[in-house]
Amino acid sequence: MRRGLPLVVAVLLLALAGTAGVGRAADGPGVRLSAGQAGAGGAVTVSGSGWRPRTLLMVLVCGRATPARGVVGGTNSCANGDGRAVTTDADGAFSRKLPVAEPPVPCPCVVHVATVTGARAEADAVLEVAGHPVAPLPAERSAGRLAVLSDTRLTGSSGLLTWFGAPAARTLVLTAGNTGTSPIQNPVFQVGTAHGVFAPEWDERQWHGTLAPGKKARIELPVELSAGAHGDYTVTLRYGGRVLAEQPWGVGRPWGVTLFWILLCLVVPAALFRAGMAVVDRVRPRRPGGARHRPAPRPRRSLRPPWPLRLPWPLRLPLPRSRTAGPRTAAAPTAPTTATTAPAARPAAPTPTLPWFAPDSAPGGPAGRSSAPHDDSPTSPTTPTTKGPT
Repeated sequence: MRRGLPLVVAVLLLALAGTAGVGRAADGPGVRLSAGQAGAGGAVTVSGSGWRPRTLLMVLVCGRATPARGVVGGTNSCANGDGRAVTTDADGAFSRKLPVAEPPVPCPCVVHVATVTGARAEADAVLEVAGHPVAPLPAERSAGRLAVLSDTRLTGSSGLLTWFGAPAARTLVLTAGNTGTSPIQNPVFQVGTAHGVFAPEWDERQWHGTLAPGKKARIELPVELSAGAHGDYTVTLRYGGRVLAEQPWGVGRPWGVTLFWILLCLVVPAALFRAGMAVVDRVRPRRPGGARHRPAPRPRRSLRPPWPLRLPWPLRLPLPRSRTAGPRTAAAPTAPTTATTAPAARPAAPTPTLPWFAPDSAPGGPAGRSSAPHDDSPTSPTTPTTKGPT
């Protein structure tokens, strides 16, 4: 009997050591630590099971937290710079070495493991950080406890301005009930929006009303994204440090902004080209006549034959001769005079000849003359002349 007693005590001590540093949710995955206490600068091995297969997890050392109440201050109470990421295997298990760092708030401390993508799941395991200060947890505001009784949904739609980059807005609708023993008055919720694998950005939303113990109410909280946001988002609702619900939100791309930039890339170069051509037209040198210098037009093809056409001689008409007065020539007298001699008369203008007569064979007298010479001078004497003998 005495020999069996040490064996039983050893088994009990091993069982107690195995349960130290283990955290498991009521109906969720679990987390186990290789050591329940470590100093800053050391390391512990974190392992877990019961998680979804092929799921990305974030492992952090957080202060002001217990497995019962969770992380009171959220991820702001964790040593985010020394966290580690791990992916579960096909069986939903993992193992990861985590450096121990002092969180920004006092202990009690835990190793907080939570999913990054997909449905929300988390678990905590107690860790004592040697040398880090310890402070009691803040008292709960009331004995009331909220629980989500229905599925959450996002209501509302986007307008025309959202298509051009305006902030997308929705309303988070859910039914919550008070499972505590005290009424909850004007609860303040935290609504977070996360894009992809990034951490959510939290905004406080207050619901005005009183929720008595054992009662339920419909809660509507506004949710708004930044201007131009698009892609897959996750809306998270948190109250009292606990995550109550998560809702995915797919936001369409603002194609109006893309269309605007395409038109801008087409209109601006065209306007610059027109302005440049106007400047070039103003500074272009002018011709002597006042017109602006323009490139010479291309020569048009002529319908005339390229060789000169020479008509036969009978069909060629001579050009009219010039009618300007030529030098005066003295005409030979036809008969001698007895008293005075008449001055020489100007020759008459030549008469053009027809093409079928030679210049010397024109009818009516000698060439170039159609009548007898006469004096047309206005200064010629009017006295009669004596005819000579016949």
